[in-house]
Amino acid sequence: MRRHARTGGGFEDVAAYSRAVRVGRRIVTSATAALGEDGVALHPGDAYAQSRAAIATALAAVAELGGAPSDVTRSRVYLTAGADWRAAIRAHQEAFVGINPANTTVYVHALLPAGALVEIELEAEVESEPGGARAQGDADA
Repeated sequence: MRRHARTGGGFEDVAAYSRAVRVGRRIVTSATAALGEDGVALHPGDAYAQSRAAIATALAAVAELGGAPSDVTRSRVYLTAGADWRAAIRAHQEAFVGINPANTTVYVHALLPAGALVEIELEAEVESEPGGARAQGDADA
């Protein structure tokens, strides 16, 4: 079964994508920037605040599809050249301390939309499939 989490932004329709998708026990999010309802980047020039907001939005999409922060197994942090990586990583550390997902952090030339310094992607693996069914290969209790 395939489920989608959508934030309702117009770009989702234009680009035909979802904020997150769940198939079975796996949840993946699209790259997520800190955007206001008007699609404009929030917290201009502040990589820490943008990272916190982007992580919160991505985690909300994971939660909408039945996941929790503790289910996150991988994160990707995309930073524009010159963005403060230490600030972005501090926000990541605060969100995932004790969870410690695999992580890749990279600099990129630019992000969409204008003004975004950071985009965050998450992958999560939940304990059971929607409806409580265990995935094939799960151990018996």
